[in-house]
Amino acid sequence: MRILQLCHKFPYPLKDGGAIAVTYLAKAYAALGHEVTLLSMNTSKHWIDVSGLPPEFNHYAATHTVFVENHIRPLPALRNLFFSKKSYHVERFDSPEFARKLAEVLKAKAFDVVQLESVFLSPYLPVIREHAPLAKAVLRTHNVEHEIWERIADHANPLKQWYLRRITPRLKSYELEQINHCDLVVGISQRDVAQFRNLGLRQPATVSPIGLDCRDYHPDPRSFSRPLSLSFIGSLDWMPNQEGLRWFLEAVWLPLLAPNFPELTFHIAGRTAPRWLRELKMERVAFHGEVPSAAEFLNQHSVMVVPLLSGGGMRAKILEGMAVGKVVLSTRLGIEGIEAADSRECLLAEKPEDWLEALRWCYDEGENLTALGVRARLFCEQHFDNETVARKLVEELERI
Repeated sequence: MRILQLCHKFPYPLKDGGAIAVTYLAKAYAALGHEVTLLSMNTSKHWIDVSGLPPEFNHYAATHTVFVENHIRPLPALRNLFFSKKSYHVERFDSPEFARKLAEVLKAKAFDVVQLESVFLSPYLPVIREHAPLAKAVLRTHNVEHEIWERIADHANPLKQWYLRRITPRLKSYELEQINHCDLVVGISQRDVAQFRNLGLRQPATVSPIGLDCRDYHPDPRSFSRPLSLSFIGSLDWMPNQEGLRWFLEAVWLPLLAPNFPELTFHIAGRTAPRWLRELKMERVAFHGEVPSAAEFLNQHSVMVVPLLSGGGMRAKILEGMAVGKVVLSTRLGIEGIEAADSRECLLAEKPEDWLEALRWCYDEGENLTALGVRARLFCEQHFDNETVARKLVEELERI
């Protein structure tokens, strides 16, 4: 098949879940003999120099980019709020230049599938229908987008809550309309597809989780012979990550973990961190900023924490933690879409006292924690291998 993959953010470097999900699926498509072309926005918020891509980023038959200004700006946001009925979430990615480039690419080559990696690319469905009427438009939903913002609003301060509860219904209406304009909806998890069905999805749909090539990840068993330490890694401009970290520091770390485990350290990594995190002064908490390799960072610590209170879809970083054999300690919401069993392939905690008990268990286990990490790695290999995931998705694509 000839597949055109559309992205609203360039899928490199592999430092966030979206880039990992897009890249490993495209690599698997190519390994299975399909021709994949990339057309991606190179946005102001996440701009990269595409001339510096590494040699291993060679799985695309062709790569096209279009610069898009997508920073959140107060005046356009307020203008949208009071004088428009459109979703500001979507409006930031509506680019005439991108539409023109898409038309050009579609006229130059015939594609069997045009895969939209997010509902934010739905404004370009009319361009696809006009210039590639025989191609199947496939919407890959990395999460139920409006649900993320509903959950953020539930935990936001009063002003942010007021704003989000006025703009999120527009996103919900748009998202539920667009899912029925595609030929196939591909959900990251069974739960997400069920949510869309409950909300009115009538089109064919399938589940295709994030996949990894575990051969790219090398566990370091020495991490369990060192003193116990915690790690967190994620995109720090993503509101659910900021919200979860702040809650963890204030409700779990300071009152419970720090006093009860005087040698325990907590290490935070991620790019585009907010000022409060960059300037954090907290005993035995280290902020590392953007690190060269997520796997190397995770390998330095025995326990990876995922204290998410909101969000949706699936956390690729959890899969990376499992792939390097770490103990993943998460909320149930954080591990949504990954059917790992508590105390077998991961640890689960909800209330602050649950986190305290989980850490006590980790200390009691000592170097025996290695066994949980080994089971986590095997679980990732068995359920989230990127070629296995892609092969099943290709079967669905061939059906349509």
